[in-house]
Amino acid sequence: MVVKKKKHPMPEQKPKERIKNFEEVPYGYDAATAIEEAKRCLQCKNKPCMKGCPVEIDIPGFIACVAKGDFEKAAEIIKTKNNLPAVSGRVCPYENQCEGECTLLKLGESVAIGRLERFIADYIRKKGEKPPKKPKQTGYKIAVVGAGPAGLTCAGDLAKMGHEVTIYEAFHVPGGVLMYGIPEFRLPKAIVNAEVEYIKKLGVRINYDVVIGKTIAVEELQKDYDAVFIGTGAGLPKWLNIPGENLDGVYSANEFLTRVNMMKAYKFPEYDTPVKIGKIVATFGAGNVAMDCARTALRLGAEKSYIIYRRSEQEMPARIEEIHHARQEGVIFKLLTNPKQFFGDDEGHLTGVECIQMKLGEPDDSGRRRPIPVEGTEFTITIGTALIAIGQSPNPLIPQTFKDIEVERWGNIKTDEEGRTSIPGIFAGGDIATGAATVILAMGAGKRAARAIDAHVTSKKK
Repeated sequence: MVVKKKKHPMPEQKPKERIKNFEEVPYGYDAATAIEEAKRCLQCKNKPCMKGCPVEIDIPGFIACVAKGDFEKAAEIIKTKNNLPAVSGRVCPYENQCEGECTLLKLGESVAIGRLERFIADYIRKKGEKPPKKPKQTGYKIAVVGAGPAGLTCAGDLAKMGHEVTIYEAFHVPGGVLMYGIPEFRLPKAIVNAEVEYIKKLGVRINYDVVIGKTIAVEELQKDYDAVFIGTGAGLPKWLNIPGENLDGVYSANEFLTRVNMMKAYKFPEYDTPVKIGKIVATFGAGNVAMDCARTALRLGAEKSYIIYRRSEQEMPARIEEIHHARQEGVIFKLLTNPKQFFGDDEGHLTGVECIQMKLGEPDDSGRRRPIPVEGTEFTITIGTALIAIGQSPNPLIPQTFKDIEVERWGNIKTDEEGRTSIPGIFAGGDIATGAATVILAMGAGKRAARAIDAHVTSKKK
């Protein structure tokens, strides 16, 4: 059998058109393309792709169904393990996970597993998903703090086990970073809402505008529930800590993306939440969040959008696809460059940034080569907006609220591999435990914790 060496291309909006709107960039496969792509799968007996899947999907199993045109069965297989397939099919770094283990890489490109997962999730949603069967109830009650990817996954899995689950969410909408952090053109909010509706149909209740420790006391939560899962994410922005960072026009990525995404600033004046954007915007950092910021700036009307990063392209943590899309759209990459200070006018408005060129030395604790300033290479770039996207720290409120819980050096909650904390019956997972990571890793943490919570509560006598 002759195997096609390359993936079937994903149709998408043209760069010059998409920078003028917030509509999703990739259109997704049609049924015929999905079937042909699925036929590329070798159906390996040892299933290496599954080793790279944090949520343990039977990847060869669902792809075999796609190849036969049995999309409903493919969806059933996916949904037994993944409660958010339309999300993970869009934002999961599958090239470094399931696709990174694919046997076809020895011949060419891997099977487009992520694109096929997205196709199936979209297909079943448009067709009309059957309400999931509710299992026999166990009588155990679980509280989940945070309706982000870790919390939603944990809650969905626990509900499938027959437990009564209630999520407490501080915002007025569910989704966490899926709603406030990832732009509409990469993850439409209608998709997130549809995925959440499925989880609610499993029997999960979500209470909004609730801050644990403020609205509801921790002691009350521990009294009313048999176990608690904390999945509050990493919402505390990191800063450059250089002169001028308090000037008007300097945003954290969190503030900027939250205003644009959750508060609908991109729909101004329909939504009265404008974001002031300069003609020239610089984003500092080179992860997926940085790409989101730089691409969003162009869509809001910036004439130039820079990515300023102190290492080389090889060390950039963003997905290859996101870097590719950013370059297509005209984002300018200034690599081996580090900011030293911001400048402003007499009224405190940002006008520019002084940078210095860098060179790479030996690897540091991150495993990447350490950037070293090159003396005498300072230069200035005129900018009107600066977006700081160099990472986030765990939300500090929850560790402070659960006073006896052990935390690591950087403020993340200390857990074992299954999410157990130092307090019996309290579990945690996702960015609150690991620091800022990917959506799919948070989902995997939620899934592992759900199994541990089930074991913990069922070991008790009712």
